[in-house]
Amino acid sequence: MSIIVVENKDEVISKLCELIEEVAEKSIQTNGIFSVGVSGGSLAEFLSKGLPSIKSDFTKWRIFFCDERLVPVDDAESTFGLYKRTLIDSGAVNLKPEQFVQIKQGVSADEAATDYVEQISSYFKTSEVPIFDMLLLGMGPDGHTCSLFPGHKLLTEEHKWVASITDSPKPPPCRITLTYPVINNARFCIFAAAGAGKAAMIKRILVDKEDLPAARVKPTTGKLYWIVDKEAGLYVNKI
Repeated sequence: MSIIVVENKDEVISKLCELIEEVAEKSIQTNGIFSVGVSGGSLAEFLSKGLPSIKSDFTKWRIFFCDERLVPVDDAESTFGLYKRTLIDSGAVNLKPEQFVQIKQGVSADEAATDYVEQISSYFKTSEVPIFDMLLLGMGPDGHTCSLFPGHKLLTEEHKWVASITDSPKPPPCRITLTYPVINNARFCIFAAAGAGKAAMIKRILVDKEDLPAARVKPTTGKLYWIVDKEAGLYVNKI
């Protein structure tokens, strides 16, 4: 695990996008494609500000969702809807809607999860656990990541690539989420956080080593990065 502490949010964005640019370039050179999973929340803001400044063949990107809410695309809670507004519609980068692997609309959480597995399997052309080039992860105020919440039964899921959840403690209740077998099989997992509001939880995860969902992100053979500013990483120098 690499912990990178920078001065402020702008530098978090800069460092995050520097890593994305580097991994995307290598992935495209090696495989002709860059497979990346994204999260909602502040990450969308970071990417909307940072991606326009990087050099990459965005037509080679395939973007998946680390988790997604079962709501229409035009709902404020839709993660794809968020990226559509901040990245696609703005025209800041050359990304098209079809490059985003979206959830199936108008079905149950179980059906959406099954369909997403089929989409992932078709993309990676394998029955083995897929290997994403990069997963960009978020961390909630309770230490959750993706839609894997403290104390939830999905924390122990060992077989499904994508799981449904209908009792999310954070609304909306119905979602799908990648599971740890997939998350920890990625080549790169990155958390990026800024602001004093993140400091206490980052301390619990990185310093106190509490068994919180975000702390269970431990790539088997890949690399894990935490990129934080000085406010979010207030206690990190005590590791």
